[in-house]
Amino acid sequence: MKLTSDQSGLRLDVFLSQQEENLSRSAAQKLLEDGCVTCGGRAVKKNDKTVAGAVYELTLPELKTPAIEAEPLALDVVYEDGDVLVINKPKGMVVHPAPGHWSGTLVNALMYHCRDSLSGINGELRPGIVHRIDKDTSGLLIVAKNDFAHQALAAQLKDHTLSRTYEAVVCGGFRDNEGIVDAPIGRHPADRKKMAVTEKSSRSAVTHYQVLERFGGYTHICCRLETGRTHQIRVHMAYIGHPILGDTVYGHKKKELGQDTQCLHARQLVFLHPRTGQPVTVTCPLPDYFEGVLQKLRAL
Repeated sequence: MKLTSDQSGLRLDVFLSQQEENLSRSAAQKLLEDGCVTCGGRAVKKNDKTVAGAVYELTLPELKTPAIEAEPLALDVVYEDGDVLVINKPKGMVVHPAPGHWSGTLVNALMYHCRDSLSGINGELRPGIVHRIDKDTSGLLIVAKNDFAHQALAAQLKDHTLSRTYEAVVCGGFRDNEGIVDAPIGRHPADRKKMAVTEKSSRSAVTHYQVLERFGGYTHICCRLETGRTHQIRVHMAYIGHPILGDTVYGHKKKELGQDTQCLHARQLVFLHPRTGQPVTVTCPLPDYFEGVLQKLRAL
């Protein structure tokens, strides 16, 4: 990594965490403490300052990933055939294993349910996973049971022929009944764990929304994703001044209506079957927590 003039004077742990999307500042400090970062053959320290024109070499240690175990966890299977599986994921379930979540994930459950019938395209940690939804977002997620299906579904995600519709309760009222948010999303400039609408190192992001029901101070909406960026609906709704109820990361910090996680549900998937080319529409009902919020709002 060669530094430019505008990067001069930064602490090295800060600089490293800014360069690597999945590298936290504490992880960067550990790499520096272990001598994994050098400049001119000399190991540098975490509180050393960056110098314009200097070349830093980062040597990542070999990752040791624990074996992912199949677990007999309950799955709400909405659709299944020899190529495709659609799961109604509950709020609170992590999709794939990661540090701190090596068990109890959707992947652990899929490995038990499908045995050896999962696509291997995304590797050992994400077998069959074509797209993701957040831990605290409930609803539909499509899984590929072989590489042929995975490639076909991934192509549909890319050309937007795989349609994903969500429902959410957001804060505030809308003047219009529908609209489009077309704003690029990238890593938050100050918080690497968050996303933000930004022009820097971002990708195009488009969300279509429609009002379903209006309440005093809140609105029930549906959102159709034209693109699929990380936290897209949460970021876009906050960006236009209507953060999702319960989203304490991008919205209000105080608990409202008993919600301390986002009121967001993946309601419908429409895709072309990878084997037959025929359209498949899969829907699932709103979960109890979501219906409970609507009942509270209707009673206000």
